[in-house]
Amino acid sequence: MRPDNQIVTIENIRAAHQARRREIRARLAQFRDIWNKKSDALLWEELVYCIFTAGASARMGLNSVEAVRPLLQRGSHAELAAALTHRHRYPVARSGYIVVTREYLQEDCGMRLRARLKGFSDPLARRDWLARERRIKGLGYKEASHFLRNIGFSGYAILDKHILRSLSELGIIESPQPPSTRARYLATEERLKDFARDLRIDFDELDLVLWSMKTGEVLK
Repeated sequence: MRPDNQIVTIENIRAAHQARRREIRARLAQFRDIWNKKSDALLWEELVYCIFTAGASARMGLNSVEAVRPLLQRGSHAELAAALTHRHRYPVARSGYIVVTREYLQEDCGMRLRARLKGFSDPLARRDWLARERRIKGLGYKEASHFLRNIGFSGYAILDKHILRSLSELGIIESPQPPSTRARYLATEERLKDFARDLRIDFDELDLVLWSMKTGEVLK
């Protein structure tokens, strides 16, 4: 049975967690290591990756970052778009997102993303800034959560189609449609946290378990 056709049950969640726990914990440690390296350039690259994965795939995001890495700090819209051609579904739009977001972050914090993110005492406010600031393009709550998880923050659910489909199959939510508002996102996230507590599986590990059950891999 292909991974994306696997119906999620409590029993196979426990089995998948047991089988992949070491790999998942290693991946989460890699995310924390990005933060511990204290490199704003790495944080910016990870933010770009999450902008690229929105409306695309993790693999496309990774390939796109590889294509534009030399251009991330100073590349123009045209240069970025040319590099993304045949690498991303939306080379012109996504390159525009990168330029607008970079200009905003230069004005807002001088690209000192680590200090900016550390300045939030409230984890919800940290994500709200990323998701709701109009000049940070292409994130929303899912990709803002994705970014924060990928740089080592815990407690954020990445409610992509794989996770939502899993929650729907489990009867935790009625529909696998993406949450359309902040309130709905938070409500679904809280249901996932409750489910993790019931299973006695770490919340961040559960997110990767469910994703891997639908995709067949533990990626990012």
